[in-house]
Amino acid sequence: MSAPDGSPVGAERSIGELFASATAEMSALVHDEIALAKAQLRQDVKRGAVSGGAFSVAGGVLLFSLPMLNFALAYGIRTWSGWNLAVCFLLSFAANVLIAGVLALVGVSFAKKAQKGKGPQKVAASVKETAGVLQKAKPHPRPEAPALEDRSAKAIEAVARSSS
Repeated sequence: MSAPDGSPVGAERSIGELFASATAEMSALVHDEIALAKAQLRQDVKRGAVSGGAFSVAGGVLLFSLPMLNFALAYGIRTWSGWNLAVCFLLSFAANVLIAGVLALVGVSFAKKAQKGKGPQKVAASVKETAGVLQKAKPHPRPEAPALEDRSAKAIEAVARSSS
């Protein structure tokens, strides 16, 4: 079994190695959180685009289909029922407004979903939580002073031997 940096578990690492490992892990965490925020923002933008598309289609249906559909529908109703032509044109217009209203409701529902998307806010809260945990972190207890003196004395002897 090994630590995230590849060193064996239980092996003593220097403060520099520990700091480098913590820095690398923190950097990876920040990069991952930024990637998550981007993905959630993309999803919200897609929902907004679908909403805008639905509104555009609703407007296009209402605008471009009215003349042709009104005439066809009005004359069809007159042929089928024998009613006055003006009443038939009103019924034709009402049908077009109903279709546009349904498409507008679809657009509104997608717009609400896009507004409710709290992707970047969730990631920002996660980053703040991580920073709060790191600020409250306390270092592990250090070994007693004689053990450090033994090591430093051995290191001084090793340096003295290598330089002579």
